[in-house]
Amino acid sequence: DAIVAAANAVNALAAEPATAREQGPHQNAPACTIVGSVVTPELLIVGWVGDSRVYWVPVDRSTPPARLTEDDSWAAQMVAAGLMNEAEAYADERAHAITGWLGADAYELEPHTASFKPDRPGVVVVCTDGLWNYAEAADEMAEAVPLDAASRPLHSAQVLVGHALDGGGHDNVTVAVLPFPAPPMGAGSA
Repeated sequence: DAIVAAANAVNALAAEPATAREQGPHQNAPACTIVGSVVTPELLIVGWVGDSRVYWVPVDRSTPPARLTEDDSWAAQMVAAGLMNEAEAYADERAHAITGWLGADAYELEPHTASFKPDRPGVVVVCTDGLWNYAEAADEMAEAVPLDAASRPLHSAQVLVGHALDGGGHDNVTVAVLPFPAPPMGAGSA
């Protein structure tokens, strides 16, 4: 429901008169990707459209980290259809072309959702491609996440933004780090 509400809000921007957006008729309607996560004491739920991602990183690093989302991209479609292997698809210049997004010019909206029951404490990294382009594989993302991320999520998000900027910062970088399980209501961290 939240993703559909966000899509409706983005679509409404396209309906505004062009002068309100300082945009001419030759320009594209506003569009974006979306990703989010809800963390509860026992469950984490993710939802997305596009190529923004969610990663799971266990605190103790004794089990492997994981990417919890699949991109809506040309490369992912080629691999899923069995037309190319992953290396071939991601080597193609069309690899990162997104095939799902929010906006008036988007194809039929098909939000993705998934839920997970981690068996240990960890952190959920919610991010745009401005970060994951510099730590694409789950183990690369885990390596970039500070070891104290569960107790210092804001600091960890700042470290991850720095990681992307140090890597070249070729895109907008948005990241949130969420401890799992969720801290008790009212609990703060330094």
